[in-house]
Amino acid sequence: MPRSVNHVASRAKRKRILKLTRGYYGARKNVWTVAKNTWEKGLTYAYRDRKNKKRTFRALWIQRINAAARLEGMSYSRLMGALHKNGIEINRKVLADLAMNNPEAFKAIVEKVK
Repeated sequence: MPRSVNHVASRAKRKRILKLTRGYYGARKNVWTVAKNTWEKGLTYAYRDRKNKKRTFRALWIQRINAAARLEGMSYSRLMGALHKNGIEINRKVLADLAMNNPEAFKAIVEKVK
């Protein structure tokens, strides 16, 4: 008996991945094996960079807080230490936002912990 192959399903699977790789450069968009490898590699990059995004943003917030704190005559580490010592629970994201968009409020926080 001849071997039965589900061409409809396998073609649909290939078509789906080739549709996802539209816009890629060269053979990465239309050669099945190259496109599949590129797409899978892209998924691993996406997973990795979802983790790295958090790291990058935290570093950015710290830089912004440090710059604003130094304008008030204080370093980042001393400011964070003073905040924790005084029991002020404010996260870096909010603190960086205040430093950028509301310098008066940031200055008030610094004055409170000095």
